[in-house]
This record gives sequence, structure tokens and C-alpha cells, in this order.
Amino acid sequence: MSKDLSNYRKSYEKQELLEQHCPKNPMELFQTWFTSADESGTIEETNAMNISTIGADGFPKNRIVLLKKFTSEGFIFYSNYDSEKGKALEENNHICLSFFWPALEQQIIIKGKAIKEATAASDAYFESRPDGSKLGAWASNQSTVVSSREELEESLASFETKFKEKKIQRPQHWGGYLVHPVSIEFWQGRPNRLHDRIRYSLQEDFSWKIERLAP
Repeated sequence: MSKDLSNYRKSYEKQELLEQHCPKNPMELFQTWFTSADESGTIEETNAMNISTIGADGFPKNRIVLLKKFTSEGFIFYSNYDSEKGKALEENNHICLSFFWPALEQQIIIKGKAIKEATAASDAYFESRPDGSKLGAWASNQSTVVSSREELEESLASFETKFKEKKIQRPQHWGGYLVHPVSIEFWQGRPNRLHDRIRYSLQEDFSWKIERLAP
């Protein structure tokens, strides 16, 4: 089986990213791009991002998770701490996040260090979730092998019984990660593959160095 994709081509011509349009702090530009993407009506889940970690086997692994908050400090997502990604981050907290919004011909690539979010913050977010999502956090031993779909359904049913008419507390193995960025690259598609790539790199004095990269 084979398929030649060499003729799949597109000319990127929608926008530009020039240095004079770049604020000193990349989080300001991230907010501008995110808001524009979110309000464009062309992207179903603007906050869907790819995260990459390095596993114990030495291989990188990517998966899509949802960004739940961003602040001046960084980017927050939630997970099972005992999952494959959780164990990877426990050993090596270096992480890469990336957003791809093809309708806008934009990418954002973030390198950073992930730390566990404060307990109170994880509790507050967990409380905001629908009951079904809360129970799912209890029912699924994320990344472990299960014998069947029925095993998952039975686990969920058991926790539905356990928490019937009770408050569903956050399991201690589940919570948030705050990713402190050390590098943020903004990629804007341009004609003739001469794309705009602007990289912000965090300096020792906590200022940001702004550089243009060749496409």
C-alpha cells in the first residue's frame, strides 16, 4: 500500500508576523493570537494542544490535551498524575506544547518546564467539572491496560454507587500542571514557504529575547 502526497500543496497568504508587531512579552502575543483564533469561528477547539514528553524508554510521545488556563506565569492543563505523561513528567519535567490553527495558517510552539499546580487550584478546577467527568477521573487508571470496554463501564458504575448523594472529591492522583515557558515560537504561514517565525527566549534577568528564524 502506498500513496504519493508530493503534490499536496497550499500557498499561505492570509497574514504576516513582523517584528514591529511583536510586544516585549510573548504572553501578550499569545493572548492576541488565541483570542483571534477563538473568535474566528473556524476552529472547533481552540484550546486543543499537542504536548510532548520524554518517556522512560527514551522516546518522545505526543498527545492532544486541552489547555484550561493561561496566565502571565504560563499554561495550565490537567491530567492523571499516574498516567504515562504524569510519570514522564515526574522523571523529566521538560515539555513541549504546540497549537496548530490551519484555518489561520498559524502555529505556536512552546518549550517549558511543568510543575504540579497548587492543591487548592486543582481542587477548585475539579469542583467546576461535570459529575460525569469527576467520576471518570476516579474510574480510569489512565494509561494502564484494561481487558475490555466493559471493565471501564463497571468501574464507573462502582464509583457512581460509591459517591451516590455524596460530594465527589478530587482524587489525589489527579490535578493540574503549570508549564513555565522558556521559549515560545510564533509561526505564520507566508507565500513561497518563506514563513514568518518569531522566537521569544527567556533570559536570566527574566526578559525575553526576540529573534527571527529562517523558515
